[in-house]
Formats: sequence, structure tokens, C-alpha cells
Amino acid sequence: MTPSLPDLLIGQAAALTASQPVEAGGDYLAGRVGMLALLAVMMAQEAERGLAARVWENGAIGDLLAKAAPAYRLAPATDGGDLSWRALDQRNADLRRLLIKLHELVEARGDADLDREILALYRAMAHARRLDLPAS
Repeated sequence: MTPSLPDLLIGQAAALTASQPVEAGGDYLAGRVGMLALLAVMMAQEAERGLAARVWENGAIGDLLAKAAPAYRLAPATDGGDLSWRALDQRNADLRRLLIKLHELVEARGDADLDREILALYRAMAHARRLDLPAS
């Protein structure tokens, strides 16, 4: 399971409010605070770009599946319209499963053009989901 931004924020709140034993001070506490700060930086990036990336990605996968549907006898993907984190993530997981199935068929058939198009989409998806670590 990949946690969503709401899941991460709830987890961070729990970590910040949990009481720590006395021996958990010093270097441990500094490391813990540093890790929570790094997570906050990455969550801010996800809050800024995450929903747009999911909407774009779901559309791009859906378009590619629709283009390939007649030749590969796939049912066209339908859009749920719900823009919540959970709905977009669920839709994305469903679309990715279909894309993987299509990619397997494309490779088995030796369709080099569509294979390149799928690989380009994978690269674009990874770029859209990137998180940048702050300079230390």
C-alpha cells in the first residue's frame, strides 16, 4: 500500500503527539524531528502537485487504453469523476493494472511502436510524481 497524503498527515500528527520515554531524548529526538521535517517538506510538494499529477496520469493512461482498445480488444476505461485523494488513487490503481495488461499483450505481439509509447508514458508518469529532496 502506498499511503496517501491524508494518511501521511495523520501519521505525522500521531508521531508528534505520542509521548516518548525519557531515554528517547538527545540524538534520537533530533533525528526524529529531522525525519518528520523532511516528511513535511515532501508532503508539501505532494499537496502542491499530487492531485494534478493523478488527474493528468489517469487521463493519459485512459487515452492510451482507448487508443489501443480496438486492436487489443480492451474495454475502454470510464471516468469516475470523483476528485478525492482516495478515489483518484483507486482509479489510478485500476488504470495501471489495465496498462500493465496492455503492455504484456503489446510485448507478446511485438508491437514496437505502442511499446515505445507505453515506455514514454511510464517515464512521464515517474517525472510527474517526483519529489525533490531539500539540499542539505
